[in-house]
Amino acid sequence: MRRGLWIGALLLAGAAAWGLGERAEHAEPVVAGGLPTEAVETLARIRAGGPFDYDQDGGVFENRERLLPARARGYYREYTVETPGSPDRGARRIVSGGDPPVEFFYTDDHYRSFRRLDAGAGR
Repeated sequence: MRRGLWIGALLLAGAAAWGLGERAEHAEPVVAGGLPTEAVETLARIRAGGPFDYDQDGGVFENRERLLPARARGYYREYTVETPGSPDRGARRIVSGGDPPVEFFYTDDHYRSFRRLDAGAGR
C-alpha cells in the first residue's frame, strides 16, 4: 500500500513540475521569443484572418478540459501550429478568445496544458 502512495505522489509531483493540467488563467504570459517559429507564424495568420492550412482551423474550441477561463460557447477558436515531421496536424495549437481575438493560449501537448500568450506576442 505504501509503495502505491509513494508512486502516486511521484506522479503528481512530476505532473506539477511539467505544468500538466495547469490552468492557463493563473500562468505567467509567454512572449513571442518563447514560442516555436511556427506558433509565431500561426499568430500572424490569426491576426490577418488567414489563410489557414486546415479546415479545422478557426473552429470552435469547447474548453472541455476546463483549463481556460470559463466563457460562453463560441468564444474560443482553435488553430493548428505546424509540427515539423508530423504526418498529421500534430499536438500543437493556439486557442484564441474573442471576436476579434483579444487573448491567446498555446498548447504543445494537445490540450493537456496551456500557456497564456502575451497579447503582443508575435507582432
